[in-house]
Amino acid sequence: MSLRVSLLVPLLLCAPLAYAQDASELAAMSSPWSGSGGELGFASARGNSSTESFNGRLRLRYTDGDWVHSMDLFGLRSSSKVIETSDDGTTTRRNNTTANRYTGSAGSALQLGEHRQLTATVRTERDDFATYDRQSSFGLGYGTRLWNTERFSFDAQIGPGVRRTHSTEDDRTRTGLIGRGLFDLKYSLTDNTDLINTLLVESGSYNTFGQNDFGVSVSMNEHLALKAGWQARYNSDVAVDKRKTDTLTTMNVVYKFK
Repeated sequence: MSLRVSLLVPLLLCAPLAYAQDASELAAMSSPWSGSGGELGFASARGNSSTESFNGRLRLRYTDGDWVHSMDLFGLRSSSKVIETSDDGTTTRRNNTTANRYTGSAGSALQLGEHRQLTATVRTERDDFATYDRQSSFGLGYGTRLWNTERFSFDAQIGPGVRRTHSTEDDRTRTGLIGRGLFDLKYSLTDNTDLINTLLVESGSYNTFGQNDFGVSVSMNEHLALKAGWQARYNSDVAVDKRKTDTLTTMNVVYKFK
């Protein structure tokens, strides 16, 4: 075998491997599903009483040229089982649902430049234990990044919208104009630890709704992370027997799609 053939054979054998590796890396870099992921939390207690609590979230983000489409689904359900013993010794098992809330939102953003976009967002919510057990809103807005460093970023969206709500207090459905604001803050403490805070405000003539989500996320590897979260929800107009602020503390496992 000539020297030229001896040199050519290894190159031919290595070429498919190098091409496959480059194609794989290119596909990973150009994936339109960046920023997508889900999280899940569950707690259970057994004994004289039984309680179960579940919360889950799914976030999807798809980039198509100058357009960015997103979807956010959230669910919370908590229940308890209590055994009651009467005077004659008979026992009764009673099931109580203590939380039942589901939220879904979707939006599209047209990129005008680096960190500048026009946005359209729709949000709907069902909460069986709130004064406003059903809320739906649609908003248009302008978004921009107000602060941007290597470790810290702060984004804001502001614009008008319309909201439709149902009140359990008087069984009344109302529709009105709102002002909508969404503020996202992220700070990287270390290479694998992030502080994240999101504030949503929808203010209209008959109610101001606000929800703040704060979380500490610690990545274990490329896909998995642990997240401690604290959520506060506020409604300015509530029934007499209802509190204006509800809070939720969670500890979830997060899976990041690539």
